[in-house]
Parts: sequence; C-alpha cells; structure tokens
Amino acid sequence: MEEQELKEIAERCLRATPGPWKSWIEGRDHTSGSNMIGTGGDADIELLGATNADQDFIAAARQDIPALLAEVARLRSELAIKN
Repeated sequence: MEEQELKEIAERCLRATPGPWKSWIEGRDHTSGSNMIGTGGDADIELLGATNADQDFIAAARQDIPALLAEVARLRSELAIKN
C-alpha cells in the first residue's frame, strides 16, 4: 500500500468523531430503542438496512483502523531500521 493511501485513511480517521465507538443492538445490548452506534460525541449514529454484523464492524472500525495504521507504521519503521 502506498504511503499516500495510508495518509488518506489516517486523515479520514482524524475527521471522524473521536472514539471509542460502541455498537448497541436492541435485544443484545439493551431492551428498548433502536440499534445505534454510540460515538461518545454529540450525536449517535442510526443505521438503516445494516445487519448487526455490519453495525458491529462499522463501530469497531473507529478503533481498529487507527490501531492497524499504528501497526503498519511500526512494522515499516522496523523494516527501515533493518535495511
């Protein structure tokens, strides 16, 4: 993956509402209300047409993508030191 692609991904993360985000599924995580992603910000996210697995994925991506970017940076740094 090119450095520019990683930079664009990181910029999208920075523009999104800071995490952590949490998926709340009615019947699994609470007993009434709609399914939603709690952002910890001013507004939560309600999705229409998403499966529970889709919603869990989207919510987790807010934490997972920055962690993956950090791991890529760490590994690239480690490779640069060895070369």
